[in-house]
Amino acid sequence: MIVTEERSTKVATDYDEVRSDVKESQDRSLEALQSANAPDARSVVRELDESDALDDAITPGGEFVAEELIVQVVPQAEDEFTCNSCFLVRHRSQLARESNGRSYCIECEG
Repeated sequence: MIVTEERSTKVATDYDEVRSDVKESQDRSLEALQSANAPDARSVVRELDESDALDDAITPGGEFVAEELIVQVVPQAEDEFTCNSCFLVRHRSQLARESNGRSYCIECEG
């Protein structure tokens, strides 16, 4: 009986190296992105300007508003103050403190 001894040499595998098939697909993807018809900066700015012009007449619901809003502004009364913390106009009965000409309401001083 003859015994033969086979020796096989194994090559170390670098698992951090990118596989060749993955590398080729990444290169093809990059080339495809670079060759794609991307809009130039001027056309994008022009489109944004056109859409901003339309936004002035459109409400959040998408309806066009062609009427002017009229709001009656009532001046602050003698018995009211504006809180320097929440900036709401309050009645004097809600005044918590006043210092250096600044008034603060009860809710903000809480």
